[in-house]
Amino acid sequence: MAETKRSVLVVDDDGDIRSLLKDLLVEEGYAVRLAPSGADAVEAITKNLPDLVMMDVKLPDQDGIALLKQLKREHDELEVIVMTAFGGSSTAIKAMEHGAYDYVTKPFEIDDLLATLKRVFEHADMSNEVSALRLELGKREAERERIVGSSKPMLEVFKLIGKVAPSDATVLITGESGTGKELIAEALHRASKRNPHPLVKVSCAALPESLLETELFGHEKGSFTGAMTMRKGRFESANKGTIFLDEIGEMTLGTQTKLLRILQEREFERIGSNTPIKIDIRVITATNRNLVDEVRKSKFREDLYYRLNVIHIHMPPLRERKDDIPLLVEHFLVKFRHTPGAIPTSISEDALQRLVDHDWPGNVRELENAIERAVVLSRGNPITADHLPFGDSQDRSRLAERRTKLDKDAETLQERRGRLDSDEADADAADADAELAEHANGDSSFKSRVATLERQLIKEALDRADGNRTKAADELGIYRRLLYAKIKEYGLEE
Repeated sequence: MAETKRSVLVVDDDGDIRSLLKDLLVEEGYAVRLAPSGADAVEAITKNLPDLVMMDVKLPDQDGIALLKQLKREHDELEVIVMTAFGGSSTAIKAMEHGAYDYVTKPFEIDDLLATLKRVFEHADMSNEVSALRLELGKREAERERIVGSSKPMLEVFKLIGKVAPSDATVLITGESGTGKELIAEALHRASKRNPHPLVKVSCAALPESLLETELFGHEKGSFTGAMTMRKGRFESANKGTIFLDEIGEMTLGTQTKLLRILQEREFERIGSNTPIKIDIRVITATNRNLVDEVRKSKFREDLYYRLNVIHIHMPPLRERKDDIPLLVEHFLVKFRHTPGAIPTSISEDALQRLVDHDWPGNVRELENAIERAVVLSRGNPITADHLPFGDSQDRSRLAERRTKLDKDAETLQERRGRLDSDEADADAADADAELAEHANGDSSFKSRVATLERQLIKEALDRADGNRTKAADELGIYRRLLYAKIKEYGLEE
């Protein structure tokens, strides 16, 4: 008996995307149906329920998230992958909230997309109770785009938040300073059932041990000099809610021992009292330290580490998600408007490129400060590179000298190309392009050589197709949108 093919319904108003996905999935052995709108998708699903729906979030007749909610309400077992060309934390989290199996952005990486489909069906085979991930995310998170990003690392963070938030599991958030660990803690609390109760934040690095213990556990009247009244600690104040312990790696071993008892027994005593106080809280911690190394150095309790690391969320540094910088810049330009109703300050392409090129050792916090400073200095005029806080005049002078040299090198290479006869033009032009790329990068890196080869392949495909981009994309085996982006990147528009 022949094996039944897995069925996939592709819902997208872009005919090219539908056609490309159909060809790809049929080649992989899937049975594929197509729908150009939400209404067509509902009709197709009513007639024959597919194993998987791949659905664009922007549909001509209705919102994709609304359609997702309807499909999951009527067919709880149906798996859905949401597709979009516009990434963002709200959309990603909302998609996972309403039961999407995964969330992918266009243009697709084919291997990643096929791997995602494989995971969907492996998950269905392994469990007879495949159900939607119904994540109770607060509406305020969708309305306030507080965590900005559409890069692959950030989409993974958003999806993990959506999965973890409804539980009471202890969460450890790691990442360098300025990556936004506190924002993750806030998002977890807002999306949890503890949202009506307080989120209490404590910086373990801001207080010495004696004051930190008083801050955390409170004290009885007369328990030490100056204790004139009884005082509740942060744990007691966070009862029924969430406590966020920032920079947990700075906590002393003595305080770590008391924290371990709270995690184990959910009770503590105020300083100066032997009466245990029962509490019902969720604990979220954060650190920029490597706690595994701290455990090896005997600076952090191993048993406490395992208690805290039930769920681990790592915030990537900004240098590893530079695709998010334009989105973050736009977000901060809106945030730092002179007045709430004012039009946000614009930014020049040169300034934006300098922001993208910067390494950002201070991460998102440094970027936020840079934009706020630039908005103030520009006084409502477009922000230029001169308004940015990094790169002094000496650096700019050296950069200008280097650019002048590169311009001269480019002119020399261009002259070489002009002297070539027609039979040797293409080969020598490729050499000249490669040499120019080496000058621009400062070295003959692997990446520059690959880019040179890629440019040449695209140029040859376009020549053979007489400039027809669809034919060239088919020959190269890539999506048309990706080809358009590469043509623009390599200056092949003409």
